[in-house]
Amino acid sequence: MSVVIPTFKRPKLLYKCLEALCRQDYPGCFFEVAVVSDGPDPQTEAIVQFFAEEYTDFCITFQSLPVQSGPAAARNYGWRRTAGDLVVFTDDDCVPDAGWLAAYWRAYRFHDQKYIAFTGRVTVPVRDCPTDYEKNVAYLSSAEFITANCACSRNALELTGGFDEAFPTAWREDSDLQFKLLTSQVPIYHVSEAIVCHPVRKPLWGVSIAEQRKSMFNALLFKKHPALYRTRIARGPVWNYYIIILASIAAALGLALGAPAVGGAALLIWSCLILLFVTKRLSGTDASFSHRAEMMVTSIVIPYLSVYWTIRGALRYKVFFL
Repeated sequence: MSVVIPTFKRPKLLYKCLEALCRQDYPGCFFEVAVVSDGPDPQTEAIVQFFAEEYTDFCITFQSLPVQSGPAAARNYGWRRTAGDLVVFTDDDCVPDAGWLAAYWRAYRFHDQKYIAFTGRVTVPVRDCPTDYEKNVAYLSSAEFITANCACSRNALELTGGFDEAFPTAWREDSDLQFKLLTSQVPIYHVSEAIVCHPVRKPLWGVSIAEQRKSMFNALLFKKHPALYRTRIARGPVWNYYIIILASIAAALGLALGAPAVGGAALLIWSCLILLFVTKRLSGTDASFSHRAEMMVTSIVIPYLSVYWTIRGALRYKVFFL
């Protein structure tokens, strides 16, 4: 087996991941690890060198893209330069269970198919009352197919072409590979014993605002796989966002043009929808003042940014997508 880990300037996270790989309970079998940096990264190279020297029976290599091109490109670079019949993917911020690789190998040998893929189980430890960000990360535990924990036969990767490097960030490139596997009729089996822990890192205040940029790449995924996007990702647009935007425009025009009744009604609609949005995000989450304030501020901004990046993606990829 070959394990491919894309990374870039996150040495502390990578160190924990590699420690877990050194502890794999996989006796008598061989696996190699390819750490692929998304651009020159001396710190990461030094960590890989440390593991290679400290654990002499740990087959690990460091590879680097010449320039930053995204995790999809890093993964492609890695699997094309490894030799395993089964290629297993995880991320530098994940901690695989000791029996992770053994579970995948058993499943691979059991099914014994040339074209095959697997997805494992992702655990996300969160508090009983998580923040909105923690709650969103926790959804990884119910995702169908994510690069934090998946595997493909080399033949399946060659058939589909691997990851689409047009996805420049860690968003939707895994769904694209899943959809290509499904379209190519490559079976994807769930291996519940192949477990990876995905800890939640402490984010910056207002991280959800920056996250809206990812909406642009939804358009690319929709363009490539419209039917699968609608059945597996989203049945339709987030209409509430568009209504919020239209209500704010109507309120501004009504007040500016001397139609206070129209402006007031539109402002009331806008206020109610924003309040519902804030309430939904706060439900069951951290009750601290800082978190509540963050939810109120970001909930006002998110609809506008989400729609902006969605439309920008539709224009960039030349597809009608809302």
